[in-house]
Amino acid sequence: MRHGKKFNHLGRTASHRKAMLSNMASSLFLHKRISTTLAKAKELRKYVEPFITRAKEDTTHNRRVVFSYLQNKEAIKELFGTVADKVASRPGGYTRIIKTGLRLGDNAEMCIIELVDFNELMLQDAKPAKKSTRRRSRRSSGKAEDSAPAAAVDAPAAEGEGSEEKKSE
Repeated sequence: MRHGKKFNHLGRTASHRKAMLSNMASSLFLHKRISTTLAKAKELRKYVEPFITRAKEDTTHNRRVVFSYLQNKEAIKELFGTVADKVASRPGGYTRIIKTGLRLGDNAEMCIIELVDFNELMLQDAKPAKKSTRRRSRRSSGKAEDSAPAAAVDAPAAEGEGSEEKKSE
């Protein structure tokens, strides 16, 4: 029985898949964003996010555990240094997948997978939106009462204009 054995093998042997995910994870940590197919990105997200969670607590044990998978000293330094500092307050969801369309050669779905806290463009857009939010109460305010009669006054005028046009036709 194959209960609980649900993950994408990506058409590769176990050793090839392990090496590929390790290399992609190292590239993601070093460059903060990589372009790949959608299927690989979804598997990479499951592979990478536990490493980022481990990097929040910088201990020798956690470094050795992550190094046993990645085998790349520069990627480990970047992960436990820059990346861990940026995601320290985030409770999860460290990566974002953005679909970019289809590849010309084989029509595969392509995407960009990136670390969420390192996209400056989206961070700039998110900050002003928070400043403009307001709290609204359920009670009606004076503004809502003033606008309701004005709308009621405008409605008959609009109907009257429409009826004159119909009569002339």
